[in-house]
Amino acid sequence: MCKYFHDTTAVAEFSADKMKKVNLYESNRMFCDVYCLEPGQQQVEHSHVDSDKIYHVLTGVCHVRVGDEAQCLSAGQVAIAPAGIVHSVQAEVGERATILVVMAPHPATAAV
Repeated sequence: MCKYFHDTTAVAEFSADKMKKVNLYESNRMFCDVYCLEPGQQQVEHSHVDSDKIYHVLTGVCHVRVGDEAQCLSAGQVAIAPAGIVHSVQAEVGERATILVVMAPHPATAAV
């Protein structure tokens, strides 16, 4: 696998049990993953004290909540979850979804 260039369609992996995360890049400063969700799968509500997260929908339709706001996003649309704000994502029923997720600073090193 090339370490600088990625085909998000080719790396997508799905699991019937739970949302699958495919890591594309990771450093102590940030990470970039492709989240792969079967219809109805979700990442439950959570927050990160010191890290910002970007969800960029690649395929499918996802219901995304950031704080008190929620919206259905389709391919090409983006949601930004600033540090400390509760957020979640769920694939709509009926089709798979893939989301490019970037988070910085990396939560493992954000508070260090």
